[in-house]
Amino acid sequence: MNEFLSRMQALLGDEYPAFLRYYEGENFRGLRLNTLKCTPDKLKNALPFELKPTPFCPEGYYIPADVQSLGNHPLHHCGAFYMQEPSATSAVEMLGIEEGDFVLDLCAAPGGKSTQIGAKLDRTGLLWSNEIVKSRANILLSNIERMGIPNAVVSNAHPDRLCEQLAGRFDKVLVDAPCSGEGMFRKNSAAQEWSVEHVKSCAVRQKHILDSAKKALKPGGVLVYSTCTFSREENEGVIEAFLAENPDFALEDAGVTFGRPAMTYARRIFPMDGGEGHFAARLRKKGTPAPNVQPTVTGNADREILEFYDSLFVGRPFGENIAVQKDKIMILPKNYNINITGIPILRAGVILGEKVRNRIEPHHSAFCAAKPEDCASAAEFSADSPSIKAYLHGEEIAVPPETKGYTAVCVDGMTTGFGKASGGRLKNKYPKGLRTLK
Repeated sequence: MNEFLSRMQALLGDEYPAFLRYYEGENFRGLRLNTLKCTPDKLKNALPFELKPTPFCPEGYYIPADVQSLGNHPLHHCGAFYMQEPSATSAVEMLGIEEGDFVLDLCAAPGGKSTQIGAKLDRTGLLWSNEIVKSRANILLSNIERMGIPNAVVSNAHPDRLCEQLAGRFDKVLVDAPCSGEGMFRKNSAAQEWSVEHVKSCAVRQKHILDSAKKALKPGGVLVYSTCTFSREENEGVIEAFLAENPDFALEDAGVTFGRPAMTYARRIFPMDGGEGHFAARLRKKGTPAPNVQPTVTGNADREILEFYDSLFVGRPFGENIAVQKDKIMILPKNYNINITGIPILRAGVILGEKVRNRIEPHHSAFCAAKPEDCASAAEFSADSPSIKAYLHGEEIAVPPETKGYTAVCVDGMTTGFGKASGGRLKNKYPKGLRTLK
């Protein structure tokens, strides 16, 4: 630890005492509004504490250090917000996402940056989120589902193999690289594993990941590299080495003002800048990008599936790119027509339902991605309702007697799950693994 502090003193110079004061203070805590489901006013009115804007993205807010159990709040269950360290939102802001973009998040778990990208795409284009570690990929998938992103693909592949098969397909690529985690030392035990040797080995791995990521990018596309560490080896050093070997890439201004400049156009964030710590650099590949052409999707689903779809949702809100995979009925993203082999894909799009014996059962995934107005039947509750607390606990709840059949459960105008209504009661279909314990 003494060696780490000596390196920080050399890096910061006169600002080192200020760094130490922040380092010994309280952690920065924050959340990010999910604009796919919620508005700022709705979120501010629902939460019992003040939200203060962060400088890193328009949807980011600081929360008080003493807030507890926010993950149990009904608005968290329905995907209104994502708990996220404030400076962690900076890298996606530097991507410059535009609606219709095809975006690859190559090191995506647990999903904070992927779900931020998904919100900025606003159900257009395509989000491909990858995580090499299977257990973390499952967490990534759960967060993408909760945040209601229907145009995402989640894979569990090695970056080399994935980017080779997806060569030249993406407008934007994010590499939030595994690192020594110096910016998170106040929050976790990573400091115990720190060493100069570990920093250097991380830099080698990071450069290798960048060499993979560049293959997936279109000519004219944007690649953002980010870490949550302070070391020059893992930040400036990796970018300098990459640019030296790739003259078709250039560092460019991302048009942001948070943090402080590094390498002229990259950005560094220290605790003195309002976040735990981050580095991000925006690179542009030379060339002219080809436009994304939405594939023509023919109605290839059988009549039973389409009738089931129409019984649950109005106007087929997820499109008609339907595929049956074993017992699951998938509605694939509208822009997903990519043929790849040997790549483990956890999910593409949403699961409409599952075939059980001689019937189809709806799936939680589709209701999470739907707006209340998309649903053929919906029951509305306020966030402080005893009924929604009971529902999230897995209990049967009361609904208006005219409510019939599979019904979306909505909290303050946001879907959180579904149940089956009959006789003024709603049989609970909220997944057991998501239910609250009290």
